[in-house]
Amino acid sequence: MALVNPHGKDKKLMPLMLEGAALEAAKTAAKSMDQVKMSSRETSDLIMMGIGAFTPLTGFMGKADWKSVCEKFVMADGLFFPIPITLSTTKGQANSLKIGQEVALVDEESGEIMGSMTIAEMYDMSEDDKKFECQAVFTTTDAVEHPGAQKVMAQGDVNIAGPVKVFSEGHYPETYKGIYMRPAETRALFEAKGWNTVAAFQTRNPMHRSHEYLAKIAIETLDGCCIHMLLGKLKAGDIPADVRQKAIDTLVDNYFVKDTCVVSGYPMEMRYAGPREALLHALFRQNYGMSHLLVGRDHAGVGDFYGPFDAHHIFDKIPAGALETAPIKIDLSFYCTKCDGMASDKTCPHGKESRLIVSGTKLRKMLSEGEEVPDHFSRPEVLTILRAYYEGLTEKVEIKMHKHAETGGK
Repeated sequence: MALVNPHGKDKKLMPLMLEGAALEAAKTAAKSMDQVKMSSRETSDLIMMGIGAFTPLTGFMGKADWKSVCEKFVMADGLFFPIPITLSTTKGQANSLKIGQEVALVDEESGEIMGSMTIAEMYDMSEDDKKFECQAVFTTTDAVEHPGAQKVMAQGDVNIAGPVKVFSEGHYPETYKGIYMRPAETRALFEAKGWNTVAAFQTRNPMHRSHEYLAKIAIETLDGCCIHMLLGKLKAGDIPADVRQKAIDTLVDNYFVKDTCVVSGYPMEMRYAGPREALLHALFRQNYGMSHLLVGRDHAGVGDFYGPFDAHHIFDKIPAGALETAPIKIDLSFYCTKCDGMASDKTCPHGKESRLIVSGTKLRKMLSEGEEVPDHFSRPEVLTILRAYYEGLTEKVEIKMHKHAETGGK
């Protein structure tokens, strides 16, 4: 056996990051180009293309790809891709640009030139077009309560598309030294360990007992598990990556058998697209060499926009062979006082009165309000780290509860 193949017909990683003399020449040339500013989401998408995580994309999507991905989960040539990867600008700037022109791509927050793009296409994005994308990807056009829809509706009125060259990975390699890894690096690491089957545990939260239980299910049945932590931008109230990393490292050091799991991170920004994002998570994990994706309750969800198992069901609706990376669908898990351990509806015969529902949202709310956390909710070493973080905040964080948080949502 071998690791799963990268996504796409060529089954080869396609990183778009320039190196050496080619990089230096491209950076020099970009200084004299017209600049297009990118949002944090667009910058993170460019980096994902640069490191090969979005293989086989060669750039931001044109209109035919955008529309086909929204409607049918595939690009115009039939390649499976569940979420549109696009770049927008204002109508005013679009009027000054030309097809065939190479432009510098600049992160609007840092001001760094992250890459360049040769413009192959420009297409209008009316408010109705943006709503169409939001409804397709997020199942809502609510730009107030849904952070992903909010980003799309705030985009410029023109999308520009074309092949890209990537110059930089931003702050990630230095900020997350030892944890930030490119797909080629995780593949090399898994091969060095002799792993062929690897489960990805997706997380934007510190791991509580339910998360730990899911990861250990994978370890029981596969060669290993990669706790793959999101390092990109989150919504207000989520716990920052450095705190998360410390908490996860502490959990792994104290409660996992040595060399059964790897802790790593990737640079994408959350879209909170629920089922669609679960498919994207599987797609780029395939590029990272991971054969399975753990899909729990309300995967990549936010609020009450998705049903608790929508991310399970969507994998049954895509064409056979669309992805090599397969889902491991996990039911609601909890601590049962009668079973005296972690369990799920499939393994525990006892009633609700014996069950402690473990939820990341619920844990954040208890900690932010200084409440006592019940036994068996999270490991004490992890709670020590999280309490210190919340006690050090100068402003109170408001955590909104939703129905899935009371029934096991992440």
